[in-house]
Amino acid sequence: MKDETSDLQDPLWEDDSESSLPLEQESSPEESLLVSKRKSRPPAVLPPLTLVATPIGNLGDLTLRAIEALRCCDGVIAEDTRRTAQLLAHLEIRKPLISFHEHNEDRRLPELMSRLASGEKLCLVTDAGTPSVSDPGFRLVRECIKEKVEYTVLPGPSAVTTALVGSGLPPVPFHFGGFLPSSGSGRRSELRRALGLGMTGIYFESPYRLVASLTDLVLLSPLSRLCVSRELTKIHEEYRHGTPAELAAHYTANPPRGEVTLVIHPSSDNPEEAPEKRRKKSYSEKTPMPRNLS
Repeated sequence: MKDETSDLQDPLWEDDSESSLPLEQESSPEESLLVSKRKSRPPAVLPPLTLVATPIGNLGDLTLRAIEALRCCDGVIAEDTRRTAQLLAHLEIRKPLISFHEHNEDRRLPELMSRLASGEKLCLVTDAGTPSVSDPGFRLVRECIKEKVEYTVLPGPSAVTTALVGSGLPPVPFHFGGFLPSSGSGRRSELRRALGLGMTGIYFESPYRLVASLTDLVLLSPLSRLCVSRELTKIHEEYRHGTPAELAAHYTANPPRGEVTLVIHPSSDNPEEAPEKRRKKSYSEKTPMPRNLS
């Protein structure tokens, strides 16, 4: 895997690649003029608010559009200004940082809306992944909708979809429940609810509580199929599959470290019937093709 500290390329316009020119040939005056015009194009035009997905572990996963937006904005709204400052320093970008997290949302929201309405171009980032997915951002987007303030979302890294795809468990439909409750009773109640949905469930979990969650699943649904996704996109990335008992035994002997995403697929009530067969009775995994493409 590519080292997380490797340098990122400078952002390019979609049609700005010079790779079509042979390296051993000198470009003609006409080609040189064309390249010069491309490099002198104005920076990207941003709406008042741009939600930017940031890497969940590997800095190389930051998209070119994300880098361009961070370079062109007037300021960056950040869940943790210290972590965002490190990311910007890696990109050699200097921007004012505005803290925005669950403890100051009420106080900060009117200020941010006022700045957006005044014409500032701001980017919203979180510590890792896509804003508003179990992170700050939902209330700001909702307020923009209410006040008719334009915004856009730049797609990018997400621990949810990365863990889902890597789990090998049925992906459609799925349920994302955020972080599992820290209390035992709350966690068991949430796991019962997830198992009752009859679809793949995804949760963030602390490595210090993972064994407790797996032990709960041993009692609640011993035949469930699980995947523990750990340290996604990092050097020690891991996808470990098994039953609750198998995974509880493994992580009891080998205590986990780093960030954990737990993917759960409920077992069939009838052990003789495969879960996939039961699911097909009620819905299909096939995504309908848009009418204009059919």
